[in-house]
Amino acid sequence: MAEATGQSLTALIHGFNNLPAGRKVSLMVALAAIVAVIVGSWIWIQTPDYRILYSNLSDRDGGAVIESLQKLNIPYKMAEGGGAILVPSNLVYEARLKLASQGLPKGGAVGFDLMDNMKIGATQFQENVAYQRALEGEITRTIEAISAVQGARVHLAIPKETVFVREQQKPSASILINLYPGRALEKAQISGIVHLVASSVPDMPASNVTIIDQNGNLLTSPARQNVTGLDSSQLEYRQEVEQAYIRRIEDILGAITGPRNVKVQVSAELDFAVVEQTAETYKPNPTAETAAVRSSQITETTGDGGMGAAGVPGALSNQPPGAATAPLNAPTGRAGTTVATTGVTGGSMHKEVTTNYELDRTISHVRNPVGSIKRLSVAVVVNHKADKDKKGKVTYRALTKEELTQLYNLAREAMGFNQARGDTLNVVNAPFSVHEEEPAAAQPIWKDPSMVAMAKDILKFLVIAGILWYLVAGVVRPALSELAEAAGAHQVVLGTHGEAMKEGSVGEADVVMIGGSKRHSYEEDMQMVRETARQDPKIVANVVKDWVSR
Repeated sequence: MAEATGQSLTALIHGFNNLPAGRKVSLMVALAAIVAVIVGSWIWIQTPDYRILYSNLSDRDGGAVIESLQKLNIPYKMAEGGGAILVPSNLVYEARLKLASQGLPKGGAVGFDLMDNMKIGATQFQENVAYQRALEGEITRTIEAISAVQGARVHLAIPKETVFVREQQKPSASILINLYPGRALEKAQISGIVHLVASSVPDMPASNVTIIDQNGNLLTSPARQNVTGLDSSQLEYRQEVEQAYIRRIEDILGAITGPRNVKVQVSAELDFAVVEQTAETYKPNPTAETAAVRSSQITETTGDGGMGAAGVPGALSNQPPGAATAPLNAPTGRAGTTVATTGVTGGSMHKEVTTNYELDRTISHVRNPVGSIKRLSVAVVVNHKADKDKKGKVTYRALTKEELTQLYNLAREAMGFNQARGDTLNVVNAPFSVHEEEPAAAQPIWKDPSMVAMAKDILKFLVIAGILWYLVAGVVRPALSELAEAAGAHQVVLGTHGEAMKEGSVGEADVVMIGGSKRHSYEEDMQMVRETARQDPKIVANVVKDWVSR
């Protein structure tokens, strides 16, 4: 077997040497291309699929992550200009867990862990700066925990404390939020961030928190009035009131007509004026019988009858006193004061009665509610009623007067119709314009992402197989066939010459056709044998060895 293999290889080598130069070059290029395609295909198949481990890392975190990956012997790649780190897909979660155990990535913001590295002897200014940085970092981390937020920057302006109340200033905060592509923050989320920051810093009012997005849009703007004179909160409240009435009317009418057969629109006019009124009223003066007594005072003075005459001499002093009278309004300004004086002749007696009455007074303080309804305007459109005949055919007809009146009354009660308020209600029966939706066209198979990916993989394998087939069938196979023919002819020549040399029966002019190959004269054959022995002595040695063994 070894001798046969050696002879075959020797014959192939001689056959290759006997090929034309162009065929030799094409055969070598084809063999090199086959080897390259096989090696490249094997490397391409064995190359792992890389996935993103982390993206948008800071330079510090990116360097720390790469250093840890090198220590863990995990292959990695850089993508997106160094902004993303990729690892094999089967190692993504394992790498994340191992890096998380090392505290990586730390993130762009530092928190109160910054205080762990404070040096002894730091000044109060350095301590205040470190505390403010730590507080900003903790707030940043908290904001970044929101699903729609990709990154955040927080700047706090904390004024110095002072003992003077008038010079005290409130702290403020400015926040830059970087949102994920296609994401947006709702009003409730913005309000939550504002109150979160205001609650994290002592004495910070919510109005001192300013938030903008990555495009520079102000998300926390003060209340601005629109063309209707209402600010954003009042306009939102108005829309809520209108939507509440719409739902109430549609719910009660939809039970009769069907949910898609009634459309309702409500326009509400609200009163947002803040009115406070204080009134003090007095009723007419009551009579003595109906008035309430506030206080009463009686003064009575009596004297001895033997006293001498007193007073001014004359006729006036000898006249009896008149009837006692008391004015309703006392000259002293007290309410309802009555003074009665009684004099007795023949003696010294004086009696004085003072009575104070309460006045009827009313004090009222009225504060009108804000956002009360001043007027409602409601428009209702009802679709024609659908009826089915015995064959199941659907026909539409207009509502009767009784049915329309019934719907009108139900809508009137649902809205709380108030004629004194100026409310209006209009119910109309009309056929709805129905637009038939065309069925969505089936997605072509060549646009299906999974099919496209499969087709790409199949195309890759077909291209590789096509190249190999072309090289083997178009280049290598013809060259090998020609090489085999040349090798076969060479073996035939050697075998014939060996026999001739052994028997010595071949003449110079003998020409024999063996296997389709022309045999030359003895001298030519001997020259060919000499060339063969000079180029490859092993062949001659094997021939001689074969002769000796025989």
